[in-house]
Amino acid sequence: MNLRLGVARAAAFLAAGAAPVSFLALPASGGQSASGAARHAAGPARPAVSAVSCSSARQPALAAKLAADIQAARSGRLSTVAVGVDDPGPGLVCWLNPSSPFDSASVVKVTILGALLHTAAAQHRYLTQREAALATAMITMSDNDAASALWAELGPGALQNFLKLAQMTQTSLGAGGYWGLTQITAHNEILLLRLLTSPNPVLNNASRSYALGLMAKVIPAQRWGVPAGAPATLTTHVKNGWLPLSTHGWRIHSIGCFTGPGRTYSIVVLTQDNPTMPYGVTTVEAIARVIHRDLNPAAAPAHPQA
Repeated sequence: MNLRLGVARAAAFLAAGAAPVSFLALPASGGQSASGAARHAAGPARPAVSAVSCSSARQPALAAKLAADIQAARSGRLSTVAVGVDDPGPGLVCWLNPSSPFDSASVVKVTILGALLHTAAAQHRYLTQREAALATAMITMSDNDAASALWAELGPGALQNFLKLAQMTQTSLGAGGYWGLTQITAHNEILLLRLLTSPNPVLNNASRSYALGLMAKVIPAQRWGVPAGAPATLTTHVKNGWLPLSTHGWRIHSIGCFTGPGRTYSIVVLTQDNPTMPYGVTTVEAIARVIHRDLNPAAAPAHPQA
């Protein structure tokens, strides 16, 4: 596998079948903080049980139910899981292992897009025709060559500047061209999604709309994950990542925003230690379904579970 061309090259054969952004507070137990080197050296093991923490000053009963349901949805799974939920409506936030690091696989492509859009806006210009074509392929089809091209053209300076402005201090860029080995956390991915859904000084309204528009046009074969169980009344904006390595098995990640009239929320589910890709997808979707169900008790899902 040529990691420099994307790390998630496994996708090739699998696909064939104006308020500042607030920094989201972490719970007291912020999750593991082991270095990437230590994680890669460790062998696979059944994940330790850690508690889901949900809070909402306006709807404490909802927060308690959601925490219990997320915990139940992951019960018995081999997957090591991190979760973030951000629903500004009821002021609800949920965390599970929010600071635990994971190899990003292709979800880092949303960060690349954010850095591209911020850089272009700072230069008082639109995306070039080539940049727009690369961005579209990178997000809607998870094209690895497009991601590699934009990663190289932006360079570490522009990418790191975007992370700094976004307050994504737990995110470490993959060395060289190995963008799929960028270290991410659920907490930082929620911060990234909040940049797309709320007015902020990092991404202007046009940039936010553009990014969400691309994430709403991801091809059907890649719309698994956190969209599972989402209400039919909401627009789904998603980006997934999948990557098998010799340690910790399959990384299966899904991040998404769900928007509609008077309604916006975000979900992040990161997993590793999955024995197969379908196993990881099942873990992610089981968690996503209970989140959507609890946040939208009266709504019918767009794709009911068979």
